[in-house]
Amino acid sequence: MKKRKALLLMITALFLLTTVLAGCTKSASSPEKEQNSSTPNSSNTDKKPEDEKPADIWEFGSSELNLTAFTHYSWQDFPEKMEDAPLWKYLKENKKVNITSILASGNNDQLVATMMADNKLPDLMYGDRNHRDFLKLIKAGKLVALDDYMEKYPNLKKWLSSEAADLLRSPDGKLYQFPNYYTKTPNGSAGYVVNKKIYKELGSPPLETMDDLYDYLVKVKEKYGDEVVPFDPERALDAQGVGMLYTGFQENAYYRSLNSNTLAVIDYDNNKLASLFTDPTFRESQKFVSKLYREKLINQDMFTTTRELVHERVMNGKVAIFAGASPMAVSSRADANLSKEDPDAGYFVTWPIHKAGLDKNKIFPGSYDQLGWNVSVITTAAKEPEKIFAFLDWMTGPEGMTTTYYGPEGLYWEGLDENDQPIFTDAYDAIKVSEFESANDRVIIAANAGYIDPVKKKYESDKPFEKKGWSTRYQESVTWKTHNDHTALGTNLTPDAGTELADISVNIIDVYQQALSASGTAKSDEDVDRILDKAEADAVALGYNELLEWRTEQWLKNKELLGIE
Repeated sequence: MKKRKALLLMITALFLLTTVLAGCTKSASSPEKEQNSSTPNSSNTDKKPEDEKPADIWEFGSSELNLTAFTHYSWQDFPEKMEDAPLWKYLKENKKVNITSILASGNNDQLVATMMADNKLPDLMYGDRNHRDFLKLIKAGKLVALDDYMEKYPNLKKWLSSEAADLLRSPDGKLYQFPNYYTKTPNGSAGYVVNKKIYKELGSPPLETMDDLYDYLVKVKEKYGDEVVPFDPERALDAQGVGMLYTGFQENAYYRSLNSNTLAVIDYDNNKLASLFTDPTFRESQKFVSKLYREKLINQDMFTTTRELVHERVMNGKVAIFAGASPMAVSSRADANLSKEDPDAGYFVTWPIHKAGLDKNKIFPGSYDQLGWNVSVITTAAKEPEKIFAFLDWMTGPEGMTTTYYGPEGLYWEGLDENDQPIFTDAYDAIKVSEFESANDRVIIAANAGYIDPVKKKYESDKPFEKKGWSTRYQESVTWKTHNDHTALGTNLTPDAGTELADISVNIIDVYQQALSASGTAKSDEDVDRILDKAEADAVALGYNELLEWRTEQWLKNKELLGIE
């Protein structure tokens, strides 16, 4: 890090000397010019040698950065105070960053609509890259293009593959979105988290097939009654938990199929995307979900409960099995807290549950995207957009990632090695380290999975299983091995805002969410079929077939760009 600073000073001196000799000055590019320029990341012909790096780079932390930030998710806000998250507290005290959170308290869509109408946007917004509001902002010219900044600052350009960057670009060829948890290798945390104490008290029965799962949940209900929720899915309305069950009923199924911006299954025979509502696997899984519901083996409020209530039950050990797309942060914290008082308490992650007769190694309860999970965007309201990009670029690089996951330098790590990986100190504490990740969960907005996953493996690779950090333990042994790549199925399948297809998509999402909830709480298998038959008819009447045809074209283009047969 010191070498980089010295190099930067040398470059700056050379630049100033050249300017004086030439008798002229050169001003930095204005934000307006940078917003309207585009430098595709896939081109290698325009790369500058290291000694020609721009001299007007802003060093993160060298002066104040003030920004407003907003999370476009109904289930969470950014912290009200920077002191409420270890990373933000560090940024405030050491990097001169002052973040003012704009809180929606669950009314995100309404607040964004108001902000857009009043043209009073936050400086930074974070959320689903396919959200229609982000697409509207791009179309309205309200987001800052990041291409020039990406050329000036090193980390995103280094770690994001050119193919992924091109997939992330908007139709105008520009990059407006800074990805989170992007990667080039399999990753992900979706899985079934099992309460150890309850499992042991019930005799540690097999938990491999759907029949095993059902029998186990019945035993939980019989022994603990209303004291424990047998099966608790996280945010079922977003298909978390119940979507994982879906993947257990078919080999090589995609969890992504149930995402509101996909809503399609792959018809391999005809090389196209087909209806989710008529998919036999989806119907079978929803019949299983409704059976669990009727027998009170699954959270009875799964489609209306909050994330906080589910997490509270997990923390208190009042859940037998917890299932979600990203359960690691709360589960690791809960395991640490519960096991302090009782060594037999806590949680473990089981191998994905599957329908009897299927190959357990072809079941993928989660999927990963080379572009990551969500994005940050910088709006044109920002007075210093380059500084905000530099902050995100720092966060996605070695120093930022290490600080996010392992705390400030000097406690559990000291400096970076020749591979830019942290050098851990003797004070390293796996439990306390896991608490950093958990406490920072809602402010990790520019994570670089391609960097941090190998770092996690580095320190713990030689340790016995039980001595590894909780998250690393089960990511290495289960979740990283049981996620498939859905990049082609999850990218550019959302129509441009303001188009007829966009309206169709919004209407289909409404049909889907109603059908998901109604079929998941149906009174019989016959009702599940009836509900999904009606959903299919309603969707087709709204233009579902046209949407599927367009999504098939996009999917095929994605496959071609990614080199997938």
